[in-house]
Amino acid sequence: MNYKNLKKAILLLEDGTIFEGKSVGIEGSSFGEVCYNTGMTGYQEIFTDPSYSGQLMVTTNAHIGNYGVNDDEVESNGIKIAGLICRNFSFPYSRDRSSGSLEAYLEKHNLLAITDVDTRAVVSYIRDKGAMNAVISTEVDNVESLKAQLKEVPNMEGLDLASTVSTKEPYFYGDENASYKVSALDLGIKTNILRNLAKRDCYIKVFPNTASLEELKGFNPDGYFLSNGPGDPEPLKNAQKVAGEIIEQNLPLFGICLGHQVIGISQGVSTKKMHNGHRGINHPVKNLITGKGEITSQNHGFVIDRASLEGNDKVEVTHIHLNDNTVAGIRIKDKNCFSVQYHPEANPGPHDSSYLFDQFIDSLKK
Repeated sequence: MNYKNLKKAILLLEDGTIFEGKSVGIEGSSFGEVCYNTGMTGYQEIFTDPSYSGQLMVTTNAHIGNYGVNDDEVESNGIKIAGLICRNFSFPYSRDRSSGSLEAYLEKHNLLAITDVDTRAVVSYIRDKGAMNAVISTEVDNVESLKAQLKEVPNMEGLDLASTVSTKEPYFYGDENASYKVSALDLGIKTNILRNLAKRDCYIKVFPNTASLEELKGFNPDGYFLSNGPGDPEPLKNAQKVAGEIIEQNLPLFGICLGHQVIGISQGVSTKKMHNGHRGINHPVKNLITGKGEITSQNHGFVIDRASLEGNDKVEVTHIHLNDNTVAGIRIKDKNCFSVQYHPEANPGPHDSSYLFDQFIDSLKK
């Protein structure tokens, strides 16, 4: 492709602010909540993470596409972001392990992406004003029409997106002769979570988000897992019910991200939408039990409301985010249940949080 002939494109925020750019290839318009990720690597893992469903992704790393794509570096069955906004899109790529270009990958999944955007200005604006709905479009002459369409896009708060990315039918992952069996409720599960469980001698059956505890019990598992996922945890009534029943029966339960929030709600804790969320691979977390720090991967726009934990005698905070003191982990007192807001299966190098999977295995042994 001739870089000089790229078609003009825009990023239009719901408050009317416009940032100019150019289309990477696919033409049209794509709507969603605009957010940003500060990771310097791992763009393919970000794009295929179901937790980003319904969101327009701004990448703060200046160069995107320079190392191509690899078929093994995906977190789901395809791209889940609603659109991509970047500073410098690299059409050439260079890496021995690449299976193709990011340009071709985006075209295959029909994803709209724009480049040449002043992403520093966009991120600065979002940090000040907060997350909001937006549209990226090549229809630069139809701004008023785009504004009208943008008004009809639902807000992320109160939105059930987990049901849109959850599996429709149960499936298995791992070695059926493994030592442990785990029933996982899929709210938007990442493949690397399954990999981490499987390599710890677990055989996993992944269930749709609508599954009951009776269905999960039908696998005769040693423990239960509540996955990550997109959207607001409040509408997920079935997942909350299942979590509450597992905890009440004192069965081993581990939750990550959205699953962590669902566990909190099941115990009378409330959640809230954040100003602009945590999304990156270098977020500092303190383990209050051990006193140790962890460099973590995070991706969430909702969080457990710490104020709602006051007076709650069921839930203990185990981890906090050191940047803003938000709740990053909890455990249920006198129950075999714990959860974290961040992603121990994902990291840019440090494996500070991988012990959480080992902790879950220890709970299965008990």
